Amino acid sequence: MAKVIVYSTSTCPYCVMAKQWLKEKKVEFDDINVGTDQEKAREMIKKSGQMGVPVIDIDGEVIIGFDRPKMESSLKTKGLTK
Repeated sequence: MAKVIVYSTSTCPYCVMAKQWLKEKKVEFDDINVGTDQEKAREMIKKSGQMGVPVIDIDGEVIIGFDRPKMESSLKTKGLTK
């Protein structure tokens, strides 16, 4: 099954919006707080080349920022939404 990971911090408003949007779409995801987990922060940087959040990994497709059209397209391609 496809996996969705949201790399975020507790103070990022775009992270909150991205996670809320995924919840509204009924998409299950792992929420990783890179502000408190340095190992996961390094993992995020390695995947994305970015230090900013949110970084959303949709089954290997990395999306930087809360890019709704890209997220929607990726979720449909991966069969996670209709």
